[in-house]
Amino acid sequence: MKTQIKLALPILSIIATLILAIAIPDSSLHPKTSHPYFICFISTLLALYVMSLIIGIVKKDILSKIAYKAPFIAGIVLFLNILNMITVKFVFLPTLYFPSLDRVFGALVEEKAFLAKCVFYSAKILVIGTVLGAFIGIFTGIGIGFSERLNYWLMPIIRILGPIPSTAWIPLVLLAFPSAVSASAFLIGVAVWFPTTVMTSSGISNVKNSYFEVSATLGANQFWRIFKVGVPAAMPHIFLGLFNGTCASFITLMTAEMIGAKYGIGWYVNWQKEMMAYANVYAGLMVIAVLFYFVVTLLFRVRDHILVWQKGVIKW
Repeated sequence: MKTQIKLALPILSIIATLILAIAIPDSSLHPKTSHPYFICFISTLLALYVMSLIIGIVKKDILSKIAYKAPFIAGIVLFLNILNMITVKFVFLPTLYFPSLDRVFGALVEEKAFLAKCVFYSAKILVIGTVLGAFIGIFTGIGIGFSERLNYWLMPIIRILGPIPSTAWIPLVLLAFPSAVSASAFLIGVAVWFPTTVMTSSGISNVKNSYFEVSATLGANQFWRIFKVGVPAAMPHIFLGLFNGTCASFITLMTAEMIGAKYGIGWYVNWQKEMMAYANVYAGLMVIAVLFYFVVTLLFRVRDHILVWQKGVIKW
């Protein structure tokens, strides 16, 4: 019975939201949209949820996952319902800064092509900067962890330059790089490089000496001890560095796209803010949140595939 109640919560929450959205008239202070986007979104959510329940009847493992997520889904819909009430219905918040959900979802639909172009532009910068920053950070951390000479020369530099926010380098980056894409990718790379380097070197430093002694006894050379013993043992720390670097990359992206970018989701949000189009600002922020969720989820999937023995220890 408890499971059935959980499964019913999203349906009750969605139906209540639809009834209130239709029964209570919108305030005249909010401009009308061409379509009832919020009602369409909630109705689509209801249809998808009912379809998932039908599939769950056949596959019990899916039904258990739906039951686990059901209270959260109901809570999200309840939040949207309350937000719809205090904005477009009763206007408890300033209309300029808190537009109706119809306008927010409408911006996602009506500008989907332009938003997709901005996402593609940002993804290109993000991939270039993150991959280069992670690659250099991992090898820098490996060098510091295994070489006392490199540790002597590089660690003081990392301690001095690493904590500086990557966006503080914008004045120099504008002079050093020929284009906004390369400049933005460099800033993102710096943001990813520091946590990846620190966590990689820390992970290698924490590897037990007995592992290296056993591998040396078995005839392993230096390359084998580094890449077959040290690096695999330090993988949990390396992935923590990559997670922190990924978070830093999205923060940097917002600022990096302000330096001469013509497109990009960070540029889009800043541009719409200057235009006082806050419905589009919230739409852009939603796109950023979804993009970040998929990137981090992909990173966790890669982590679970590589570190099978740690699967489920840290969930996402």
